[in-house]
Amino acid sequence: MYTQLQQRGMEQPPVNISTLRKMKAAKEPIACMTAYDASFALLVDRAGTDLVLVGDSLGMVVQGYDTTVPVTVEDMIYHSKIVARGVARAFLVVDMPFMSYTSPDQALENSVRLMQEGAAMMVKLEGGSGQVKVVEHLTRHDIPVCAHVGLKPQSVHKIGGFKVQGRDDAQGRQMIEDAQALQAAGADLVLAECVPNEIGKAVTDSLDVPVIGIGAGPDVDGQILVLYDALGITQGRVPRFVRNFMSDTGSVDEALASYVQAVKDRSYPAPEHCFS
Repeated sequence: MYTQLQQRGMEQPPVNISTLRKMKAAKEPIACMTAYDASFALLVDRAGTDLVLVGDSLGMVVQGYDTTVPVTVEDMIYHSKIVARGVARAFLVVDMPFMSYTSPDQALENSVRLMQEGAAMMVKLEGGSGQVKVVEHLTRHDIPVCAHVGLKPQSVHKIGGFKVQGRDDAQGRQMIEDAQALQAAGADLVLAECVPNEIGKAVTDSLDVPVIGIGAGPDVDGQILVLYDALGITQGRVPRFVRNFMSDTGSVDEALASYVQAVKDRSYPAPEHCFS
């Protein structure tokens, strides 16, 4: 009983929202990675990763789709609950898939399922200021939320492909304002994807909550990579921000530990992984 109380005395107690806020305040980089099953989740957790995301990227890297759009709530619940079995320390965040949060009530219903059935500790949703009412509704019901700005993969057909966002001055300013509005609505984390370094830094500097980047430069509070990208499993063209940690190591364990260390000592991302 009272596992959470017992865990406080552990040498490395589980990460929670307070932990992540303290890491931001202390300027300690937050190492994050995706996982989609129990076996890889165990390895990712054991490597010292602070946050594990069950991303709807599973639609592309696991299910073989061209986009994340076909992924369903049922898919996310299934992968979340099996990842949860492999995670002991890391904070578990789960994506809300395409069209699963079109209204505050729908978002609440699906978030509850992801937490109760999928064991999620936080849900992540894509979108700017248009999602403020949804975020407010979720946080009013004590659902932890990670907002997602910049490149939004679920909107790939609307924006015309997977490409860097925020290079236009007006778009960059809007992104910063959106992130601030989402924080004010109650978001506990913000993820910024595929934006120029200066936008990643500006978003981070303007918020009190931690900002996690993927292709957002070196000045955010933490970094995240898709597990399959970091291990060099992805076939064909890979994004510029990806570094293959498997190519320099002899095992999956070493590759994951190398990734965490590179985030912590800020050697990743290097200039070649960034956008201007």
